[in-house]
Amino acid sequence: MFIIDLFAKTGLETLYFTGVIILAGLLLGILETQSNRNFHKGLGRNAIMVTGIVGTPVHELSHALTALLFGHKITAIKLFQRPDRDGVMGYVNHAYNPKNIYHQVGNFFIGIAPIFGGLLVIMALLALLLPQVLESFMGVVTQSMAVEALSLESLKGVFSAYGELLKLIFASENFKKGRFYLFLFLAICISSHISLSPADIKGAFKGLVFIFLVLLILNAIGLFQSILAVDILRYNVLMTSFLMIAVIFSLIAFGISLICRIFAR
Repeated sequence: MFIIDLFAKTGLETLYFTGVIILAGLLLGILETQSNRNFHKGLGRNAIMVTGIVGTPVHELSHALTALLFGHKITAIKLFQRPDRDGVMGYVNHAYNPKNIYHQVGNFFIGIAPIFGGLLVIMALLALLLPQVLESFMGVVTQSMAVEALSLESLKGVFSAYGELLKLIFASENFKKGRFYLFLFLAICISSHISLSPADIKGAFKGLVFIFLVLLILNAIGLFQSILAVDILRYNVLMTSFLMIAVIFSLIAFGISLICRIFAR
């Protein structure tokens, strides 16, 4: 019974820490696939290169920097190229020691790196081009982090952050600023290439298995009891708040692609 409880507890903890990220990655993948399909049908096969010239280098550099952080060796890298037959516009090949747990756990973070790399760049662009939007949004996120328990009110607070972000970005005064259009273009380019490729998912899954095993060992020897439920809840609120930035701009990119496809008929 102890073994069953141990595995069940570890499985739930792994889900708590990675579930939101995995779910966001899947949603971003669906949006990107549909957007690229719409752009292809509406503007031609080379249309994706317009967004790819910005988004693909951010995607690949995220992989590369995270790989170096986890001690992997970069063996080959291509930041941007014309799409090949499989639609690949860039790649990072890396080698590691399969007997090294740190290297193996790193596979998960290397796999999901484009999501967070893209988010960091979008946040940096907000700070540079629309600083008042970033400041206001961070205030809303901070308020959401005060949640003590999962409830209807706490969920409303989280979703209000997303609505507030949209209002702040698309405020009428922003449409009078040239830097707003620059930010919007760059953010759409990045979010259009922020999702995970099949190779990314495969690599991330390898790391996820080792994350589970590490948590399993910590639980077995009783070193994981200090993590409180409220801390996990706040962690997920924080992660969701920032991941939704990527989802929002991916939705915008999808909307634009759909308009291009409709008017191209």
